[in-house]
Amino acid sequence: MSGELAPTKAASRFQDFDLRAIAPFAALAVLMVLGYFVNARFIDLDNLTNVLARSAFIATIAVGATFVITAGGLDLSVGSMAALVSGVMILFLNKAMIGDGYMLLATGMVLALLLGGLCGAANGLGVTAGRLEPFIVTLGTMAIFRSLLIWLADGGSIAMKSMELRADYRPVYFGTILGLPFPVWVIIAVAVIGAFLLYRTTFGRHVMAVGSNEDVARYSGISVGRVRMLTYIIQGLCVAIAVLVYVPRLGSTTSTTGLGWELQAITAVVVGGTALRGGVGRIWGTICGALILEVISNIMVLSNFVSEYLVGAVQGAIIIIAMLVQRSLARRN
Repeated sequence: MSGELAPTKAASRFQDFDLRAIAPFAALAVLMVLGYFVNARFIDLDNLTNVLARSAFIATIAVGATFVITAGGLDLSVGSMAALVSGVMILFLNKAMIGDGYMLLATGMVLALLLGGLCGAANGLGVTAGRLEPFIVTLGTMAIFRSLLIWLADGGSIAMKSMELRADYRPVYFGTILGLPFPVWVIIAVAVIGAFLLYRTTFGRHVMAVGSNEDVARYSGISVGRVRMLTYIIQGLCVAIAVLVYVPRLGSTTSTTGLGWELQAITAVVVGGTALRGGVGRIWGTICGALILEVISNIMVLSNFVSEYLVGAVQGAIIIIAMLVQRSLARRN
């Protein structure tokens, strides 16, 4: 009798084990090994820290996208939003006369965060008050944000004029703390806060409830519109935080800034195990998904097998494969 029960319990434990939760980390481990065999320079400390730093933009934005997608939404405007926020921030830094350089930078950062939150709120209003599909709203704002940036830049670029201010701002991207690049600490901080909000607060439980079944959530007394609005505001703030790290890297923004970031952010979220249909969100999986994208890009640059110009094609294939894997695992459960 006991011999019959043992396999049953083992099978039950295996079924309870969520493969979607560990799949991104297993894939990243495999890619790390592959990267070493493709080019031994891949595991150099300088290269790995560069990979971590470069993933900061997408990883930070993808944390916000995790909230939006978990609640059953979608945001296609994040790349254009990043371009607009960075452009407005740089224009402010070029023209404002506020105290010393550090005071000016601090004020510019606050402005960027406020603008990011407002852009996110605009998307949220279109979805909640306007009762429009997230795809339509954010497709529209994607064009609006990008056009506003092009108009502000007069079709060209917007660059920081003060070399002293650039030097003061430079450590935000190129500086290190305890041996780790500053952008890596930004990823960690954003991920920890995001994980706390999603897993340890009532708001996080409401986000998952709204994404799982909007009608049931509404009948349970959850303000669906308020929850969705907050997720889009969080997305806007995450975009602004990514901009704060991005601007000191080049000191400028152009009409192509953030181009394709929406695809990368959504890919990172889906690869990380968050269900595109909503109801399931994985913050740490999202961070792993962003790292996977950057590692793949880095391997392509270091190898001669596939042209680095096909990075976008590879990312597009990854999101399709990730969705097929999610659907397969969902059917098994």
